[in-house]
Amino acid sequence: MTLSHTVLYAGFMLSPLIASLSAQMSTAPLSRTHTEFTFTVNGSFDQAAPLFGADKERVWAPEWKPQFVYPTPARDQQGMVFQVAHGQLTSTWVNTAFDLAAGHIQYVYVLGDAMVTTIDISLARKGAQTTRVTVVYERTALRPEANEHVQHFASNDQKAGKEWEAQINSYLAKQQ
Repeated sequence: MTLSHTVLYAGFMLSPLIASLSAQMSTAPLSRTHTEFTFTVNGSFDQAAPLFGADKERVWAPEWKPQFVYPTPARDQQGMVFQVAHGQLTSTWVNTAFDLAAGHIQYVYVLGDAMVTTIDISLARKGAQTTRVTVVYERTALRPEANEHVQHFASNDQKAGKEWEAQINSYLAKQQ
């Protein structure tokens, strides 16, 4: 038997094992989380709504550094595409809803081959100078090895409401 025949034979003999392992991996449960929080912005609906655009968010969240792919120059609009660094990985974001009049903004982003996240933001007038914001994060692992990361991100999502509220309200207070 030649070397090429040996490699071919070994591949043929291992292929049921590889197929079995692949099937087991693809049927392993994947983590999916749902986290929701609500907070109040001390500003009118018209002041608050634009602050949830990816470009405008930079004014109240100094650590937020999206790199816009579309549109250029950066501008908040439905369909915007941008990337955000996460250590050595980069997430690619797409804005799927940007309806400021209705108070609805939504983003979907993919982090490598590990996780998909949907962020759904709803704003409602609570008073002349207050706006209620509800944020829903849904995260899904794309492979079993990412389950722990999904859980870690979801744990951080639970703390985000208070942080967002403080940062936005601090920014708006300085604007008056």
